[in-house]
Amino acid sequence: MNHMQGQRPIRNVVITSPSPAEGKSFTAANLAITQAQLEGNYVLLADFDFRRPSIHHLFQIDRSPGLTDYLQGKVLLEQCIKRIEGTNLFVMPAGESVNNPLELLNLPEAKRVIDYLSTLFRWMIIDTPPLLFAADANLLSTLCDASVLVVRVGATTVDSVTRAMQSLCQNNILGIIVNAAHRGELYSKFTYYHSYYYSKPD
Repeated sequence: MNHMQGQRPIRNVVITSPSPAEGKSFTAANLAITQAQLEGNYVLLADFDFRRPSIHHLFQIDRSPGLTDYLQGKVLLEQCIKRIEGTNLFVMPAGESVNNPLELLNLPEAKRVIDYLSTLFRWMIIDTPPLLFAADANLLSTLCDASVLVVRVGATTVDSVTRAMQSLCQNNILGIIVNAAHRGELYSKFTYYHSYYYSKPD
């Protein structure tokens, strides 16, 4: 990611998965922690999964105030961002539960806040709902610089990967993270995913 950032302007990245329980939030959190450990890297981890947010649980912080509160005009932006003590990592939780998450994400303010926060941090890592269960991640991928797909060995099907890739903007995909793979499985199972997807005729 850091190499690619030197090649083209990438400041914010959507982390998503085809289906639930594939490890996207855990992956997003670990990616943000890793980036924040690099000298001079100020990183924001933002929970845009308004349907089933989990970032606040992972860091044991309050869910609100957060993004939904800000987008509804209830709080100031700085009230939603919490710094993890002793690190360069900042976390923005999802905020209070809302009836229509997609309606909030369609507000012009959602794009504006992503663009603004991306000027303040080296990386903005964005956790979203799964691609095949809500339109939120598809929308967010059009608002952001790049997307990363998380798949889980033994759980994610080839059909799910194919449909998820097709739903994203192809030029916007940085890559795929393979989760829960044992060393031997990387060469057997994921090679099958790769060869199946990329060998299919157009």
